[in-house]
Amino acid sequence: MPLLNELLILLAALVAGFINAIAGGGTLVSFPTLLALGIPPVVANVTNTIALVPGTIGGMWSQRKDFRSQYKRLLRLLPVSVVGGIVGGLLLLNTEEKAFRSLIPYLILAATLLLGFQVQVKNWVVSRIGHAHTEHHNPLVMFSLVFVAAIYGGYFGAGLGVILMAVLGLVTDDSLNRLNFLKQALGFAINLSAAIYFAFSGKVDWMIAFIMIFGSLTGGLIGGRLAGKMKPEILRWIVVSAGLIAALVFFLKK
Repeated sequence: MPLLNELLILLAALVAGFINAIAGGGTLVSFPTLLALGIPPVVANVTNTIALVPGTIGGMWSQRKDFRSQYKRLLRLLPVSVVGGIVGGLLLLNTEEKAFRSLIPYLILAATLLLGFQVQVKNWVVSRIGHAHTEHHNPLVMFSLVFVAAIYGGYFGAGLGVILMAVLGLVTDDSLNRLNFLKQALGFAINLSAAIYFAFSGKVDWMIAFIMIFGSLTGGLIGGRLAGKMKPEILRWIVVSAGLIAALVFFLKK
């Protein structure tokens, strides 16, 4: 691979890690970059998933104070999340490159819209807290919705945090900060389970993965330090704009 391509991949991963640390949605930068450099879609998605998993540890660690209040829910939902992530990964690896390529613009558009409505989802969760206790009455609904979200996360993953926040807001009754930790932990479990499965699939470009891991971790550290000095809303709308442009480009290529 040309040195210029390696530098572009490193930069894309650094930006993705930075974005994930502040606003979320880094996949909407790193994944299209890999595609633009000629990486086959399934290989790009698999490699991107593995590369960005380490960067999510920082967000979870920064909210570790809420672990004790959520560990019972986490233990209940962890098996569903892991199985769902593996199922999503299995579906991805059994999707032909041509078929997955045709889905790319729709997946990017869906993830972009999820990120665009992130604030509205959070506001809805806040407004609902204290008014519902469906978790205690029908846990099957909670398991089913988290399982579906986990399948999506294992298959593509961009926008997973917004989906999980909406699901948790629907089926639990707790503070937003505590639910945010649970969202981070479940997202990590989903992505990690899919990544471990992908690691043995023969579809990972490990050279690219290692470059991206270094970039995403560096970007995450920088983003973590600057998180209090930047407005997430501005960065989020930059990512949304980039996602819409990427979706449009891929729609035109169909």
